[in-house]
Amino acid sequence: MDVELQILKHLARDAHPTVAIVDEYCAEYKDLFKEVRNYECFKYLHMGIISTIKRKSLPEIAKVVSKNSAQSLHHFLAFFRLVSK
Repeated sequence: MDVELQILKHLARDAHPTVAIVDEYCAEYKDLFKEVRNYECFKYLHMGIISTIKRKSLPEIAKVVSKNSAQSLHHFLAFFRLVSK
């Protein structure tokens, strides 16, 4: 479906797939997330944690998962911290 049409109709999109093991594990928690972007960040953080990079910082994880910026990962963690209190 055309992305513009999807936005106009406010249709939900599916999360971008990652590696199979991360997708399978994170699928158990998918219902906890209202927005697909948050669910994707959840998956990206898991990918970063199991990756072979030395530093597990958000900027380094963003590079591994091909994100342009670590900002979305930061916002996810900041929001999660506020909600879980």
